[in-house]
Formats: sequence, C-alpha cells, structure tokens
Amino acid sequence: MTGTTPILGGGATNAELSLRAGAKVRTVRTLTELDRIEPLWARLAGNPVASFAYRRAWAAGLEEGRQLSVLVAPGSESPAIAPLVVNQGGAGWLTLLAAEMYEILDFLYGDEAALGALVRAVAGTGRPLFLQRFPADSPAVEAIQSAYRGRGAVLKRAARGAPYIPLDPSWAEPETHLNPGRRSDLRRARRTAEKIGRVEIEILTPDPARVPSLVEEAFRVEAAGWKGAKGSALTADPVRGPFFLRYAQAAAEQGILRMCFLRIGGLAAAAQIAVDSGAQFSLLRAGYDEEFSRCSPGMLLTVESIRYAARRALRSYEFNGEVEPWTEVWTRQERPCCSIRVYPFRPRGLAALAGDGWRMLAGKVR
Repeated sequence: MTGTTPILGGGATNAELSLRAGAKVRTVRTLTELDRIEPLWARLAGNPVASFAYRRAWAAGLEEGRQLSVLVAPGSESPAIAPLVVNQGGAGWLTLLAAEMYEILDFLYGDEAALGALVRAVAGTGRPLFLQRFPADSPAVEAIQSAYRGRGAVLKRAARGAPYIPLDPSWAEPETHLNPGRRSDLRRARRTAEKIGRVEIEILTPDPARVPSLVEEAFRVEAAGWKGAKGSALTADPVRGPFFLRYAQAAAEQGILRMCFLRIGGLAAAAQIAVDSGAQFSLLRAGYDEEFSRCSPGMLLTVESIRYAARRALRSYEFNGEVEPWTEVWTRQERPCCSIRVYPFRPRGLAALAGDGWRMLAGKVR
C-alpha cells in the first residue's frame, strides 16, 4: 500500500476517505460511511475486540444521544483510526466505540506519524475525552499526553488489567497447571456431574443459520445462573443482548465463532461465547446453570476450552474483562490497563472538569 492508494475512491465528501498525500483527517458519522473503511480497518485490527465486525456490531445499536465520530488520519505507510462516539448532551464527552463492553480497547494504527496526526485531531475537537480501559503500554498514551500538553489536563490512572494465559503445549493438559487441591476438586466435580447424567463437551464452529438458536441457548444458560439473579444476564439487557447476536452472526460468517457447551444428561449446564482468531482464543461471555452448581460446570467447561486452544496451538487464551477470583485459578498474567480522562482548556473541557469535580466533592461529603 502506497501513500497514493485510495481507500474509497474520488470525491470530496467527509465520508470519502483516502490516503492521498496531504489528505486531512476525516470523520465518519454513519454506518454507511463506516462500512466503506472496513478494508482499511481490517489491516490494522490485531485482536477480535478491536475488529471491524465487533465494533460495527456495537455501532449498529448505538443508543439515542450517542453519535459515531470515527476519526481517520492518513499516514505515509498506513493510516490511523480513532473509533470514537460523541455522547451528546452535557459536556459532550468522546468515548471509545463499544467501551460499554468493558474490554481493553485502543486506537488503530501502524504508522507513528499517522497516530500523532490522529491524536492532534482528537485534541482539536475541544471535547473532553474518556478512555475507560486503554492499554497502558500503547504508544497512543504518550501521543495523547504530548498532544494535550499546554492544551488540556490529562488524568491517567492505573486500572485492573485483563487476564490471559500465554499458551504452550503443556496447556493441552490444563489440569497439570492447578495445585493439588484444585485438581482434586476438579476430579470430584467431574464425578458428581457423571452421576447426574452423561457429560458431553461441544465446541462448535456454527454456520450463520445456527447462530440464533445457539446464542439463545447460551443466553438461557447464563440467565439460569447468578447473572440472571442479579439482572445482569444478556436476556435482560436490551443493548448487549442484541449486540452479541449481531456480532456472533458476523463472526460465524468469518468462521471464527466458537459456541461452547457442557451438557449433563442432555441439558446445557454451562456455555461460552468465544472467538478463535487463529492466534488467540477470546472468551467473550460465559455462564452456567445454578441447578448444576454442585458439579462446577463453568470450571469443567473452562478446562475443555483451554485444552482446545492449546491443542490448536494458539498463542493465548484471553479471558478479557477484569481479573476475578475464578480467573486467578488459572493465571496471574494480565494485559496492563489504564483509564485516561482529558479535559481540554476549552469550554466543553472546563465544563466536564467542573462537573467531575463537583461529583467527587459530593461523594466525599456523603
């Protein structure tokens, strides 16, 4: 790809982006415009949650009061993309597209010059910026601090990372990585499950036609567990539920979706929605039916999906989300993460700073 390779062809509208030398940073505001940069995005995305399909699936269900504001900067070698959303009303914060899924998300870039131009363009909007879970080791962190020097206040804080297992052939037998007590618990759980009924493991690569029924079954399993009791299950979420179905359909079309089930006596006791990118096994959602809790179905299924990933010679098993007690059973490794709030020295930024200051003060008073 050269500096004169077009992305979208000729024309001068905001959506018609190109890599022509001297081209300006452009802003994508509609799904139609977003679809036009899919080939470009695909060259830059490095993991499933950064992929075009994942972010597009979220963009298709943006709630009222939120507007796409995806910035694209040309570069001498490759462009850079900031997948952002404007939160209309109030100070008009900029946030990352799909930040609500609480995964670690970065800007997309392959060219440092393009990344610098991109971040300067973000700063030029004058809007406050909140990057909820951002990779702490990303070059974009330094680029943001540099771009806002003298133009705004940048507040960077450490955040809990995302757990992962760096896989090697030994993980083909995941049980060997557990301490003796955990291994004993696992064997006991398996025996308990087998007393209830036949134990079956399914790790499916479904075609798109099967996705709705499989996703519905996974949602049903999740709702039968603690997430259902807390009201956080996907069946009760009018935003995340449809998002997962849209993304699962797109991932199935690419052949990377994995629907994982542990069945006991023919009934689904645990389920996982995951993606096998060829390098990573990314666990996106997991749940189990409380009726089978005495045999730890979630743990039994996790063992098998780790085994699957290792036997596929994938590089890592990504738990995503935050470090939790159940992930610490398997790993203490985590992807470093930070949160960044930026308050430009302009009306919107100062309004956001004042609002956050008042909320902080009110919290201390309470």
